[in-house]
Amino acid sequence: MFEFKAIIIPAGNRPPRLVDLKASPLATPAHHPPGPFRCGLIPHPELYYDRIAYGLGPRSWQFEPVESLEGMSRRFATPYIVFYPTVSSDGLPFPINKCAREIQGDRFEAANAWRGDLIIAKYIGQDYAQMTHASMSDFPIVKNWLSKKLAP
Repeated sequence: MFEFKAIIIPAGNRPPRLVDLKASPLATPAHHPPGPFRCGLIPHPELYYDRIAYGLGPRSWQFEPVESLEGMSRRFATPYIVFYPTVSSDGLPFPINKCAREIQGDRFEAANAWRGDLIIAKYIGQDYAQMTHASMSDFPIVKNWLSKKLAP
């Protein structure tokens, strides 16, 4: 098991902070894997989610790539992936992420709100070839992206 520093944006009233995101090697190489698996590792953000459906692994969460900010003509050399929970253990929706709501301000839409804790991992290369450590200095970039991006 590998560990990489990642940013967590808790759904409650706690401030964003760094956590150790665990990742395990892919059992078998996949042909054209989605973004977070291209580096040959399976990230485990589910370890940080409250009320997540256990035993589902990557099927209990989804992800959104952060490859550029509005107005940029090039993509980041070190893109990010935002992981968010989708399957709760009790079948109820995850709580609206208060920090993301505050960041979005007037653009906030309850129907498209980010829910649950958000985990932000950092990668090297536009093809997500390798996971790397994030730091709190990456938070302003993610904050800018969240201010314009509603949840899928």
